[in-house]
Amino acid sequence: MTVQVRVRFAPSPTGHLHIGGARTALFNWLYTRNRNGVFILRIEDTDRTRSTDEYIEAIINGMKWMGLDWDEGPYRQTDRFDVYRQYVERLVTEGKAYHCYCSAEELEERRKLALAMGKPPKYDNRCRNLKEPVPGVVPAVRFRMPQEGQTIVDDMIRGTVMFENSQLDDLIILRSDGTPTYNLTVVVDDVDMKITHVIRGDDHLNNTPKQIHIYKALGYETPLFAHLPMILGSDKTRLSKRHGATSVMAYHEMGYLPDALVNYLVRLGWSYGDQEIFSRDELIKHFSFKHVGKAAAVFNPEKLLWLNGQYIINTPSERLAAMVTPFLVREKILIEGQEIDNEWLAKAIDTLKERAKTLAELACSLRYYIADSVEYQEKAREKFLNDKSRDLLVGLKNSLEAAPGFTHQDIEKIFKDIVEKHGAKLKDLAQPVRVALTGGTESPGIFEVLEIVGREKTLKRLEKAIQTIENYSK
Repeated sequence: MTVQVRVRFAPSPTGHLHIGGARTALFNWLYTRNRNGVFILRIEDTDRTRSTDEYIEAIINGMKWMGLDWDEGPYRQTDRFDVYRQYVERLVTEGKAYHCYCSAEELEERRKLALAMGKPPKYDNRCRNLKEPVPGVVPAVRFRMPQEGQTIVDDMIRGTVMFENSQLDDLIILRSDGTPTYNLTVVVDDVDMKITHVIRGDDHLNNTPKQIHIYKALGYETPLFAHLPMILGSDKTRLSKRHGATSVMAYHEMGYLPDALVNYLVRLGWSYGDQEIFSRDELIKHFSFKHVGKAAAVFNPEKLLWLNGQYIINTPSERLAAMVTPFLVREKILIEGQEIDNEWLAKAIDTLKERAKTLAELACSLRYYIADSVEYQEKAREKFLNDKSRDLLVGLKNSLEAAPGFTHQDIEKIFKDIVEKHGAKLKDLAQPVRVALTGGTESPGIFEVLEIVGREKTLKRLEKAIQTIENYSK
C-alpha cells in the first residue's frame, strides 16, 4: 500500500516570512502537490520571548500572497504543551531521559572551561547517573543520547551523512520552567501529524541525528529527510538584510508578482533542463528532489527584477489593471475608492508594460494617462515648448477639435497633415506634443498616447502648453 505523502512547513514566528523560509515552504508545497499529498502549516511558537501574533499573521499573509495554500493547520505548538510533557514523562519513566539539576550559570562556566582546555563544549553528563534528586532545585530534563557508534542520515538531497554519536550532547528536552525545547517538540509534532517527509534548510542538518534518536526512543519510524542548500547573498555569505529586502511581503510592497517570486525561488537550487520560466502547473508536474542541487544558491536581485518584468509582459493587461490599482492609490494617482474603467486602464497598461519591471513602476508610468494635468520636466519644456513649436501645437489643437473621430488612425492623419502644411518633420510636432501630454520626452507611440488620454484631456493639455509658451515668450 502506498503511504500518502504528508509534509509540513513549520516557521518560528519571530519575524516576517523571509526568502529562505518562503523557499522551504515552496519546496514542501511543490513536493506534496506533485505527489497528491497533504501540506500542513505548523507554527513553532514555543519561544515566548520572540514569538508574536503579529508575526504569525505576517507569515500567513506571506504564504497566502505567494499562493501556497495548506491542507491542515495552522497548528500552534503553544496549544500542545500538555502533549509534549506527557512524552517527556514517558521518556523519563523508561530511563531514556533524566533530570538535570545544573544551573545555567554552572553550565556556562563549564562550557568556557572546556573551550579554554581545547575540548568540545559538551555537557559533561554529571547528572546522567544520579540516583537521588537534588533538594530545592527544579530540574530540567535531558535526553539520554547513545555515546558510541554512528548515526546515519539518508538525505534525499545530500545522500548519506554520518555522525559520530560520541559528539552528540545529552540535550535538554524540557527546561526547568516546564517549557519543551525544539528538538523534542518537532519530533512529537511530526509523529502526531504523521509526517512522512521532513523538508527543511540544511542549517537543521546537525539537529537530525538528535531527532532520529528521539524517534527511536519513542518507538516510531523516522520520516525521510531532505535538507535544502542555503541561500547566500552576492558576497557568498548567508542572506541577510544587508543584501537588500529579505521579507516576502517587502517584495509585495515593491510591486513584484507572486508568480515571479515563486518562479525565481524555485530556481534557487532546482532546475529542469535549461527552462527558466515555468507556470505553476509546470512546476508541480516537474518538481522532484533529484533535480535539487547540494550547493548553496546565490540570491540575485537583478535576475529577480528581470524575471518580474517578464511576468508583467506576459500577464494579461486586464489582470494587471486589478493588481496595479492599489499602487495607483498609494502613489496618490487615484483616490481610495475612486472608480476607474478597467477596460480603459488595460489599454493604457498595454502601451507601458514592456517598459515596467514592477507594479510600482507601472503605476508611476500611468500617472500622465490618469491625472487631470501634468507637470513639465524643466529641460523638456525649454527644449520643446517654445516659439518654434507654438504654431504646430495651435494647428494640431484646432484640427483635433474639428475632427469627427479620435482614433489612432484619425490622429496619425491629422499629424501628417499638420507637418506637411508647415513644412516640418514629424518629430518637430511629436516631441512638443509628447511634453505637452506627458510632461517628459519619453512615452509610448504618440498616437496611442493621445487616443488613450482622450480628446478632452488632450485638448486641455495642448491649450496649457500653448499658454505656457506664450507666458515664457513675454
